[in-house]
Amino acid sequence: ETTKSLTLVSSACDMVSTAYASTKESHSHIRSLCDAAEQGVKSVTEVTARPLQPVLMTLEPHVAAASECASKGLDKLGEKFALLQKPMEQTIPDTKVLVSSRVADAKDAVSS
Repeated sequence: ETTKSLTLVSSACDMVSTAYASTKESHSHIRSLCDAAEQGVKSVTEVTARPLQPVLMTLEPHVAAASECASKGLDKLGEKFALLQKPMEQTIPDTKVLVSSRVADAKDAVSS
C-alpha cells in the first residue's frame, strides 16, 4: 500500500515490469530464458516454503510489526521528499533541470 502512495517507486516498478514484458514478447530466445528462470524461482519457492511454513507462522507477528514500521518510515520519507510523489516520467526531466541549474550556479560561483 505504502509503495503505491510513493508514485516514483510505483511508476519505476511499472516501467521495469513493462520493459521486462516487452522484451520477453519481442525476443523469443530471451523469453525462453526468462520463462525458465521464472519457473526455477517458482519451484525453489514452493519447495522452500513448505518446510518453512511453521517458522513463518511463528514469525508472522514480527514480520507484521516490521512491515508496519517500514510503512510508517516510507510515509515519512514521502512527506519529506516531494519528489517521491511524482511519476518517474516527470521526475527524470525535473532532475535534469535541477542538476543543470546547480551546475550553472557552480560555474557562476567559480567564475566570480
